[in-house]
Amino acid sequence: MPDCLKLSVWSGPRNVSTALMYSFRQRPDTLVVDEPLYGHYLKVTRADHPGDEEVLAVMDQDGDRVVQEVILGPCEMSVHFFKNMAHHLTDLDRGFLNSTTNVLLTRDPAEMLPSLARQLPNPTMRDTGLLQQVEILDHALRHDDVPVVLDAKQLLLDPPGVLRRVCGRLGIPFYEEMLRWPAGPKPEDGVWAKHWYANVHASTGFSSYQPKSDAFPQRLVPLLEECIPLYERLSRYAVPAETSV
Repeated sequence: MPDCLKLSVWSGPRNVSTALMYSFRQRPDTLVVDEPLYGHYLKVTRADHPGDEEVLAVMDQDGDRVVQEVILGPCEMSVHFFKNMAHHLTDLDRGFLNSTTNVLLTRDPAEMLPSLARQLPNPTMRDTGLLQQVEILDHALRHDDVPVVLDAKQLLLDPPGVLRRVCGRLGIPFYEEMLRWPAGPKPEDGVWAKHWYANVHASTGFSSYQPKSDAFPQRLVPLLEECIPLYERLSRYAVPAETSV
């Protein structure tokens, strides 16, 4: 097959990234890959994650090899969608970003951090991926690229409108099928799905945006203050919804 669109979505945690992967999985022209660099990240950081030993046991931990053989590997379909966590770039040569079409998926840290803390009780800046997302943004700007940035709130406010505009920016058609998917696990899910994907497995489409009503945990305030300027920098480039709250 001739060259395909290598679409690398660099997300932070708890950013509807799996729902976005399921959305693209519904396209007739797209192959999706779930976090191919997770094994590399756990190896080089020794981060304490749910199910980390199982992830390390089944995944290729050589990040450079994963980049060359998976992300930059042979094409099987017209679009290859790689759901990547931005912090999985740790200790990797970023040169390959010139050979992928990079999308950033971010979320207001005031909503993301409490959700993350339910899985990682003591999250740090490293766990958010925000520093790496800003580095990818700067990489795009240095190369005179107009960065494609998705904000989770804007996406949930207007899934068809935001996805249409994103597809237009990427030069691919939008399919109505991207708005719905069957409930339950998917064959492409990583082995970590049982720890992280309960909500999206219960879904059949993008959920409606619901503002958080719980008080923000005081213990996370220092991390929130670090995150806010990074998030604000990214959100200035976000594809907007046609509706707002």
